[in-house]
Amino acid sequence: MERLTLAVTVETLALADTFRISGRAIDSADVIVVTLDDGDHRGRGEAAGVYYMGDDIPQMLAMLDLVRPAIEAHPSRMDLRTILPPGGARNAVDAALWDMEAQRTGRPVWHLAGLPAPSPLRTTFTIGADDPARMAAKAQAYAKARSIKVKLTGDLHLDIARVMAIRAARPDVWLGVDANQGFAINELDSLCAAMVDAKISLIEQPLPRGQEASLEGLDCPIPLAADESALTLDDVAGLTGRFDVFNIKLDKCGGLTEGLMIADAARQAGLGVMVGCMVGSSLAMAPAFLLGQVCDLVDLDGPLFLAQDRTPALVYNNGLVHCGPALWGG
Repeated sequence: MERLTLAVTVETLALADTFRISGRAIDSADVIVVTLDDGDHRGRGEAAGVYYMGDDIPQMLAMLDLVRPAIEAHPSRMDLRTILPPGGARNAVDAALWDMEAQRTGRPVWHLAGLPAPSPLRTTFTIGADDPARMAAKAQAYAKARSIKVKLTGDLHLDIARVMAIRAARPDVWLGVDANQGFAINELDSLCAAMVDAKISLIEQPLPRGQEASLEGLDCPIPLAADESALTLDDVAGLTGRFDVFNIKLDKCGGLTEGLMIADAARQAGLGVMVGCMVGSSLAMAPAFLLGQVCDLVDLDGPLFLAQDRTPALVYNNGLVHCGPALWGG
C-alpha cells in the first residue's frame, strides 16, 4: 500500500460567547487538524484532545511527531490502536484514515463501517452555566430544540435554581444535566430529588473520576451517564452497576474505530449508549454523527458554540442534526 504524507496543523476556534462548566470557562478552543495524503487522495480529521487528562495540543503534537514513520507507513485502523494511545491524536488520524479509505474505494464511511445509511439525529442543545434567568432565556432562544442539556457547576442550590428556571421556561423538552464531576457523594440524594421534581431525564457525571464505586447502591430513579469516568473500551466493565449510560466521545477513546467497539460492548453489558463531543468544528463532529446512528442519545452541538464553523458544515434544523457527505467520509 502506498506510503502516506502526514501533515498536522493547529487551529484556534473562537467561541461566540464564553462557555462555563464546573471549574472551567473558555472563550476559544485549540484543535489539531490531521491530513493524510497518498498522492491521489487526502483524508482529514480534527481533534481537541481531552483537557482533564492532560491531552492538550503540545502532547498531541509530540505524540504524532514520535510515531510519524509508523503513520506514514499507512497502518490499518486496528494497527493504529497499537501505535497511538487513546486520545485526540489517535482520533484525528483514525478519522483521516476512514476519510481516505472512503475516497479510495468510492464507498462512504457509513458503508465501510457496516452502519445504516445516515439520517438526521435528534441532538441535545447545551446551555452553559450562568445566571438562572439568563439560562432560561437561552432555553427559550433554542425555540426548535427538542432536547436540552444543562451544564452545572457543583453549587447545589444555584444549580437547582438554574434547572428549575429552565424547566419553567421549557416544559416541553427532554432535559438532562451535566455535572462535569462537580458534586460530592453526600450531595447526590438532594440533587437527585430536585432533578426528579424538575422532570430531568439524565444526570451526567455527578462525581469526580475515580469515585465510581461510591455510586453503587445510590437510590436515584434518573439514569446516570458516565463521561469523565468513561474513556475507552477498557472502562466498560467497571461502569456496570454504577452508571446506566456510557457517553462515548471520540477524543476520549481515540476515534470512530474504538467508538464502534465501545457501543457494541456497552450494549452487551446492559448499558445505554450516548455520543458526545468536545467543542470543535463540524469536521470533528462528522465521524461522531455516524456513531450516533447506533446510539440512544446524541449530544453533537459543539459547532453551535463557534463564532465561525467550516464550510460545508453540519445542518441543525428543528432540533435535529444532519451531516452531508461533502463534509467528510462521503
